[in-house]
Amino acid sequence: MSGRVDPAAAEALPASRGPGFFRRLCRSRGAALSLLCIATMVLLAVFAPLVAGFDPLEGGADALLPPLSPGHWLGTDDLGRDIWAQVVHGARVSLTVGIVTAIAAVTIGTLVGALAGYYGGWPDIVLMRVSEFFQTLPRFVLALIVIALFGAGLLKVIAVIALLSWPQTARLVRASVASLRQQPFVDAARVGGMGDRALMLREILPNVAAPIIVTGSLDVAGAILLEAGLGFFGLGDPNYVSWGGMLNDAQQYLRVAWWMSLFPGLAIAVTVLSFNVLGDALNDALNPRNRSAA
Repeated sequence: MSGRVDPAAAEALPASRGPGFFRRLCRSRGAALSLLCIATMVLLAVFAPLVAGFDPLEGGADALLPPLSPGHWLGTDDLGRDIWAQVVHGARVSLTVGIVTAIAAVTIGTLVGALAGYYGGWPDIVLMRVSEFFQTLPRFVLALIVIALFGAGLLKVIAVIALLSWPQTARLVRASVASLRQQPFVDAARVGGMGDRALMLREILPNVAAPIIVTGSLDVAGAILLEAGLGFFGLGDPNYVSWGGMLNDAQQYLRVAWWMSLFPGLAIAVTVLSFNVLGDALNDALNPRNRSAA
């Protein structure tokens, strides 16, 4: 998995809609399996109260039960809480953080990149220097500092991760818009009296959608991993169950209750890997060089 977005895919969206796109997307077994894993996680998160069977925050007398115990097929933690219920409800937090953060980061990055690429000149210089500044910041360390100073909370975690995740999208969009603004179809629309705003919304941005979609899927994976890291250090929202928080609770029980760390760790690994594989598959499917193979 390269994790890179092919800029050539920026021109692929209009011709990539329809059955051909989905055939290219699901051509590899990895892509199909990643879609299945993501869909399963989403369904578990949506219907968590129905499939969990227990309150994830409610303890019980049956502490540290191993997997396949009666009534607790993934076991229980040190407080008697059901591991399956915690993993399922933790999917809600991780997917919410990942998806909302990706949407926010992509929105900010698209706005900044579009303005820089379309107008050029000093707006381009200023906005790209700002994005470079954010790219030089150590994301995880800065997130730790901000959450430690201002307190843990789901909205704070989302805001911090989003503010640190937009520069890659901005640079991709800037490069694509700067190239597209010189194309004949844009000149023709401009001569026809179309204003800058209409040009951007109707002619340019639809043709930049492909790399934005790919980057967004990769941003989801990065946000989930970063939120899990914050939870592992005890900086997640204490009002919600998260996979990182479960790993934090499991630290001192690694020798006697391995299942406390195994199942949330697997959930993080499978979800992050699935979004990364999906990102690579989208990059290939939206690449215009692959159209003839559809």
